[in-house]
Amino acid sequence: MRYLSTAVMFGSLFFVAVGCESKPANDASNSTQAKDGAHAPDEHVHAHPTEGPHHGTLVELGSEEYHIEVTHDANSVTIYVLDSSAEQAVPIDSNEVTINVVHDGKPAQFRLAANPDARDPAGKSSRFTLADAELVGHLDEESAALKLSLMINGTPYGGEIKHDHDHDHDHDHSDHAH
Repeated sequence: MRYLSTAVMFGSLFFVAVGCESKPANDASNSTQAKDGAHAPDEHVHAHPTEGPHHGTLVELGSEEYHIEVTHDANSVTIYVLDSSAEQAVPIDSNEVTINVVHDGKPAQFRLAANPDARDPAGKSSRFTLADAELVGHLDEESAALKLSLMINGTPYGGEIKHDHDHDHDHDHSDHAH
């Protein structure tokens, strides 16, 4: 009986130790595992990007099939269509994307026109822009609800643009009067 108790105790410790080893390699204690490539098989699923290549706010489309990156300055808004990793541009066959806004119970709609990047093939665009200070203001308002909609390869996609004031933008909102 004593041997059985010892075996159960060691077996339990082994299970706990193995269970701890299967955590994703994203903390400092597991950094050598990540560099060696020995990481948990589902680690890539949990490695969500926090910002796009232009340092903008990301919006997931579908089951992360695509991402939209939203950037703006004081006068204009730019939308980039990105792949599932939110790293590479995805040129789409569309003339515009739409942002629907509800502010103080009132709806408004903004259409961002295609503004193809130099690398986009003819007739397609991965970038859409609109010079509209009102839309810029809505992007910074906590009370505004913003939803983006677009078509990619004949499939409609939509996503909520969330306010992210902790995010480090390329500009400073604190000086702007809203």
